[in-house]
Amino acid sequence: MKLEDQWHEIEAGLPEDWSTVALSLMIAEDDRADRAALILAPFTPGRRGSWFRFQVRREQDPVRVLRRLDEEGARGLLDLVETRTAPPPKPAEVERKRPLVEQWKELVGRLPQDWSDIYAEVELESTDFVQRGALLLSPLNPALYGGPTTLRFRVARVAGYGTAPEMSRRCLERLDEEHITGTLRVLHVLSATNPVSTQGPVWRMAGRSV
Repeated sequence: MKLEDQWHEIEAGLPEDWSTVALSLMIAEDDRADRAALILAPFTPGRRGSWFRFQVRREQDPVRVLRRLDEEGARGLLDLVETRTAPPPKPAEVERKRPLVEQWKELVGRLPQDWSDIYAEVELESTDFVQRGALLLSPLNPALYGGPTTLRFRVARVAGYGTAPEMSRRCLERLDEEHITGTLRVLHVLSATNPVSTQGPVWRMAGRSV
C-alpha cells in the first residue's frame, strides 16, 4: 500500500478532536533511507537507520511529503505511535474572552420581562484592570466587593436606586473599547418593584446592606 494511502487510513481512525499525532515510518530499502530523510525534513524526524519517527500537527498536511516518497518509489510501513487531543477550554476562560456587552445582552435576555432591579457584578480578568475599570464604570457607582477584581453594581430599570440599563450597557462598552475583559454575572433580580418612601430594594450580603 502506498504511504499516502496508509496515512489516509490512519487519519480516518483518529478522534475528531485530535491535535497532534506521532508517526513512525520504516523504509523497506536501506539505500532509499537517506533520500527519505531529505523529503521528511519539514517534519524534523528522528532517525535510526531506515526507521523514522516524526510528529504531525492537525494544521499540517503530510500528504504532499508522503506522495513525494511514493513518486520516488520509496516503499515502507507507516504506523501511528501516539495521538494527542486538544484540551477543552475552561468555561471561565471562554466567557472572559467574550465582550462584556455580549454577556450583558445575553443575561438581560434571560431576565423576566417585568424585571425592575438587578444586583450584578463584573469579575475582571486581571488586577491591572481594577483601577481603570472602576473609573470607566463610575456611573454605576461600583463597589469592590466579592473578590480583589470584582466590582458590583445595581441597575434600576424603572425607578429607584441604581443606574439605568442603557447607561449600564454603555459603561460595559467602554470596558470593551479598552480591551478590559472579565465575566459578568447577575446575582439578584427583582420584578415589578414599587418603592414607597425608599430609593429601592435592599439586599443583605454577608450581613451587609447593598
